[in-house]
Amino acid sequence: MRTLVVGGTGLTGAQTALHLADLGHEVTTMSRFELSEAAPVAHLPHRQGNYVEAPPTAEELKDFENIIFCAGADIRTLPEGVDPDRYYHQANAVALPRFFEQAKNAGVRNAIHIGSFYPHIVPAAVTTVPYLASRYDATQAVLAMNSDAFKTCSLDAPPIVGYLPGVALDHLFAIVHYVLGRIEGLPIVAPGGSMNFIASTSMAEAVASAIHQGDAGHAYLVGDENLTWKEFLELFAAAAGCPQDLPVSEDEHPLFPDMILYAGRNAEVVYEPEMGSLQYSRGQIAAAVQAIVDGCLNNEASM
Repeated sequence: MRTLVVGGTGLTGAQTALHLADLGHEVTTMSRFELSEAAPVAHLPHRQGNYVEAPPTAEELKDFENIIFCAGADIRTLPEGVDPDRYYHQANAVALPRFFEQAKNAGVRNAIHIGSFYPHIVPAAVTTVPYLASRYDATQAVLAMNSDAFKTCSLDAPPIVGYLPGVALDHLFAIVHYVLGRIEGLPIVAPGGSMNFIASTSMAEAVASAIHQGDAGHAYLVGDENLTWKEFLELFAAAAGCPQDLPVSEDEHPLFPDMILYAGRNAEVVYEPEMGSLQYSRGQIAAAVQAIVDGCLNNEASM
């Protein structure tokens, strides 16, 4: 099967591209920037393109049977000096559906969208938080395009954790430095509340499953393990060889500020993921954290 993974150089996209290639797919990746030789998908065909500024045409997409879209805009892709609300609306609510429309016109058979779990968890926030509105609108637009000839579904995920060499993971490596006490002036504490997490390996398996047996026109609330933030950070500390019993602070946390916690500070985000017809591995968070820590420390040792 000829498959295009958009956002194929990020953690979720690269993990998915490698997994699908292992399953026998003819995988091509697409990203905004030129592919680095150090990227884990460097051996796969690559197309450079920006779906927001210069969307591919139906002619350019006609060779693919499947499209996996892992490039939804969030704070990590926000350009400097632009209005965030306008950017998120343009990228997610306008450009993303336009891309899927081109894929439909091209005769693509299956299109999988990686969305956000927040509209499921705090649906009221969709009307008050422009970023969440943009992610919700994108998902709804993708699902509305579903047809017998163009099967769409959305895998709406919580925070995704994992490691691949050559993928930028500054936000995850920062946690390693934090629990090791390397960030001067910041006391090592855990936020209150809890969160659901999923490993990038599990997401890749979920995508592969969705291609073959996902419910058409459906948005899945995927996920894996419910952990308190204390448990999550203590996994990093243990993996780094310095197990700790972290105190919990209800104040705004320096690594997980209020602006990215759309369910609210100290919120208890606990749910059982909707597996439905999907199949993917569970219980992978500890292994993912260990891989992150090892990757971070090994990178330092090789520098």
